[in-house]
Amino acid sequence: MTTTAEDALIDRLRQHVGPALPPPVTAEQLAAAEAALGLPLPPLFARLYREVGDGGYGPDGYPLWPLNQVVAGGPGHPYGVLEFLDWGCGMTGAVDCLTPDAPVLLIAPDEEHEPLRADSPSLARWLADWLDGRAWWEEEVMAEQGGELLPPWPAAAARIAAQLP
Repeated sequence: MTTTAEDALIDRLRQHVGPALPPPVTAEQLAAAEAALGLPLPPLFARLYREVGDGGYGPDGYPLWPLNQVVAGGPGHPYGVLEFLDWGCGMTGAVDCLTPDAPVLLIAPDEEHEPLRADSPSLARWLADWLDGRAWWEEEVMAEQGGELLPPWPAAAARIAAQLP
């Protein structure tokens, strides 16, 4: 996504969520978070925290966590998959920090064989789908999909295998 497209998405998100948010994190807080995690945050994900707010907003009343809560979850399992949103029922939203487009995943631990699900191919698309009302959690979209759970994340097995001793 070009910077201009990202800028437009950030502006649109700011307008959508309004001013009643925790203030954005500072550059120093962001740098400390990345140091604690041992990996850089995807640029658009970092911009959400630096330019929109430190969590407290999200789709359908499911707010993004504050950055310190994201960091508390550690560098993720598999490594680089950071949880950032609680969907309830034990499910969380996560972002893959090791892939350039920052795919968004659904972690559904009750799905014991395939707990990592592909929510969106990129964070930018995930945000746009939320703002446009086209995301999987929208009632109309769920009805069209017949209530089916999202497909397994195709990179899960390779990423997990790469981390095994």
